[in-house]
Amino acid sequence: MLGVVTAAVAGLLLLLLLLRDRLFPFLWEDLGAFLALGGAAARCRRRLSRRPVVTLLEVFQEHARRQPHRPLLLFQDEVFTYRDVEQRSSRAARAFSQRLGLQPGQTVAVFLPNEPTYVWTWLALAKLGCPMACLNSNVRGQALLHALAAAQATFVLASTELRDALEEVLPDLQRDGIKVFYLSSKSPTPGVEALLPAIEAASDEPLPGHYRAGITANSKAIYIYTSGTTGLPKAAVITELKLMMVASLGRICGIRGTDHVYTTLPLYHSAGLLIGVGGCLEIGATCVLRSKFSASQFWDDCRRYNVTVIQYVGELMRYLCNTPKRDNDHKHGVRLAVGNGLRAEVWKEFLQRFGPISIWEFYGATEGNAGFINYTGKIGAVGRANPFLKSFAPFELIKYNVEQDEPVRDERGLCIRVRPGETGLLVIKITKNTPFHGYAGDSKKTEKKILRDVLAKGDAFFNSGDLLMMDHEKFVYFQDRVGDTFRWKGENVATTEVEATLAMVNFIQEVNVYGVSVPGCEGKCGMAAIRLKPGMSFEGENFYAFTKETLPSYAAPRFVRIQVSGPRFWGGASRGWFLASRLPTMELGLLVAPRAGDAVGATACWGGFRTMASRSPTSDDIFWVAPFPMTPPGSPS
Repeated sequence: MLGVVTAAVAGLLLLLLLLRDRLFPFLWEDLGAFLALGGAAARCRRRLSRRPVVTLLEVFQEHARRQPHRPLLLFQDEVFTYRDVEQRSSRAARAFSQRLGLQPGQTVAVFLPNEPTYVWTWLALAKLGCPMACLNSNVRGQALLHALAAAQATFVLASTELRDALEEVLPDLQRDGIKVFYLSSKSPTPGVEALLPAIEAASDEPLPGHYRAGITANSKAIYIYTSGTTGLPKAAVITELKLMMVASLGRICGIRGTDHVYTTLPLYHSAGLLIGVGGCLEIGATCVLRSKFSASQFWDDCRRYNVTVIQYVGELMRYLCNTPKRDNDHKHGVRLAVGNGLRAEVWKEFLQRFGPISIWEFYGATEGNAGFINYTGKIGAVGRANPFLKSFAPFELIKYNVEQDEPVRDERGLCIRVRPGETGLLVIKITKNTPFHGYAGDSKKTEKKILRDVLAKGDAFFNSGDLLMMDHEKFVYFQDRVGDTFRWKGENVATTEVEATLAMVNFIQEVNVYGVSVPGCEGKCGMAAIRLKPGMSFEGENFYAFTKETLPSYAAPRFVRIQVSGPRFWGGASRGWFLASRLPTMELGLLVAPRAGDAVGATACWGGFRTMASRSPTSDDIFWVAPFPMTPPGSPS
């Protein structure tokens, strides 16, 4: 009898294993990811529930006590150990307190390039209980003033490298009572103090705990600017809990304390600061920091600094694949790559050329309340709709009308789920486990990102503004963005901001900006559709000079469409859909207008701003110009 029972149990187990492979092929991966993410969330909440709270700062300080001589930052020829950064940040905190009179809760903006100063300044402000606003080092003029006002910053700590940008708005800052300081030994700007002498003279003893006595899990830690999908850049609120959770992503992806993590991504974005540097602080690893990405020096850096983990965005990987092949392409110690935006064709080419590197693609928004991780290595997917994780972070893909720029609703006024294989708008339920903290000082913009009455009357979901597709195996794929933004060169571009800037040009009557796909490039490239004022002509050189002076390089439109006749422009995403639906076929070196025979070469205009048509536009003709050199998808040096 016992033998029969044993045989039956064995048969049942075998059947379950066979069914698992057929019906649940990713069961163990899904379960493992759920346990890893659940464990990380529990660890973060447990730390932040202690009294006093244990934030990422305290985790870093514990590493500094346990491994004081381990390198935290490698930058050019400099090495900064955990003890070095702990002491430097303490000196800076004391100098900030004494010279600036900082009080806990005051927001301080940092306007710095990628350099170690960024890291110890961040930690210094954290020691004082002051949120840090991470200014994009490319912003200028009114955009810079807008960013400071959004976070209600009262101080700016800047690099002399960005002197011109600061001096341009300094009278406005002084008028608004915002004080500016350089983190340098000398100041090149009258009226702006250099703080480095005071920092070097300060004590490196630990600061008293009263500065952080009021810190909780929901305290504001950082403001990171994002264009999102609703217009001008906004200061997304990063709480202490969210900071800890995002910094834990590295651990979830398999980063270890012995790793050297190479990041060339800008520290004013969440990927570089929170995942790259923050991930190293959380796990006790070493961060190899570079001021700017270089495709030609990337792998040499990896060999020089013994890099084992790299961070990427999709464009970066394509640039690496487009460099000339070398005999030592496989000779490196990189075992893991963590990032987002990697296209399937680049993914395959990267692995074939540079070896069996484990790639962990993820999806998420800076201000979002949840995301996806591709923990199986499925090429092209941004993650999986893990049935275990969905109970923790409920999300839906719902039908979306691109022309009307709104979700499709049924007769009850509720949203409609899409089926597997269909594209839908990603929305994530706002719950206690997945809160949405919105944007600093702007309740209207925060509310605009909340979609209500999705599955039931009274519910609330975060509107990602992204269209995704889930296949029959529950893998999730990014499809497109909706709303008034597009992504180019790793940056979000707000079309409304670009339009407002271009509208100041004296010969422009109306302008619409939208993104267009360019083969061989990630994201979408800027296109400006312009209607000229009566009796005015298009002045290419003046337009070029204006865009270069007023817009960051990634936001300047690479193509301009002159609209002579046809329907009037209108606002909203519907206009973008209309214009995009009439776009020409675009190939590198050639732009083909809608009408047959209107093809014109683009190569000649890459060197500057010149019209590309051989004659003036008439009737419904359009012609093209290129305001900046449009680099073919090779690699920046």
